Amino acid sequence: MIKKVNTMSIRRTLLAAATVVVAAVGSPALAEETYTLRLAETWGPNSPILGETTKHFEDMLEMMSGGRIEVRIDSANKHKAPFGIFDMVRSGQYDMGHTASYYYKGSIPNAMYFTTVPFGMLAPEQYAWFYYGGGMELMQKVYEPYGLLSFPGGNTGNQMGGWFNEEINSLEDLDGLKMRTPGFAGEVMSELGVAVTNLPPGELYTALERGTIDALEWVGPALDFPMGFHQIADYYYSGWQEPGAEVQFLINQKTWEELPEELQEILRVAMRTAAYDMYAKSTNDNAQAWERMKEDYPNVEHKVFPPEVMDALRETTHRLLAEEAENDPLAREIITSQREYLKTVRKWTNISDKAYLDSVADQ
Repeated sequence: MIKKVNTMSIRRTLLAAATVVVAAVGSPALAEETYTLRLAETWGPNSPILGETTKHFEDMLEMMSGGRIEVRIDSANKHKAPFGIFDMVRSGQYDMGHTASYYYKGSIPNAMYFTTVPFGMLAPEQYAWFYYGGGMELMQKVYEPYGLLSFPGGNTGNQMGGWFNEEINSLEDLDGLKMRTPGFAGEVMSELGVAVTNLPPGELYTALERGTIDALEWVGPALDFPMGFHQIADYYYSGWQEPGAEVQFLINQKTWEELPEELQEILRVAMRTAAYDMYAKSTNDNAQAWERMKEDYPNVEHKVFPPEVMDALRETTHRLLAEEAENDPLAREIITSQREYLKTVRKWTNISDKAYLDSVADQ
């Protein structure tokens, strides 16, 4: 539930007064109210990009609302449940969450498609699907029974395929491999003999260092470099599993309904802007981190999975998606929507971005 406060700082009083003047009409009582939203995030308090996104969202929301909405962020080190955001927001313990929907496939299986699908859409294609291809409506159909609203919360762009202690030259090299990789990709890897686990971010370095896992997939250079994985594993593979990984803002529906309509709209705009900024910052920071990694750590070898492995990953992905679609009508609706939209939007990607990159590849 939202905590309502009737006292404001001088700065927020002035901003709220300006909001009322611009609106020309408003209830004096309503103008005096502020709303405090408690937000739990999966990430640590100093997490690059991911943690910065919620702080940007907080500042922007407070400014845009004229001080009428405050946000209090609890990071994983405080609430101690990095993969418990879904339950905490659903129960009303928190008003909002910033997390990734595929972490909760055990509780709400159809949520995982809204983070990413292996061999699926790139980030711009995925945003187009969300906002203009029916994705938002399907996402709400999944979350509404749980009393939640879900909104895109920022995209990492195309993620790397992971850090490996040993080079992957064949399918046999995957058999028995212990690897951290979440979501649908974990199910695909498991089908190929990988022993899959999903560890929270704070445990990844230690697990790799101690040999609890042989490989891990986190995000990309900007987030991987500060974690120090390059100090342990030498082989850094390009991805297949998360071509456009979207995190999410979760909102308790009762919290949402208690907000005045104009503040709901401000909240929408703040989330959408913070999400866009995360995507832009991911692109910039990944480029900077990769440049530094190449210069300072020449032991790191960039690799791509061999064709035999990629073919098996693709075939397994399509088979598992077909099985999910056959067994669950809502899963079929989501998977079909994504597949059909990708058929259309990828044609444009191919003759625009891909054709451009191919044509300048030797320059």
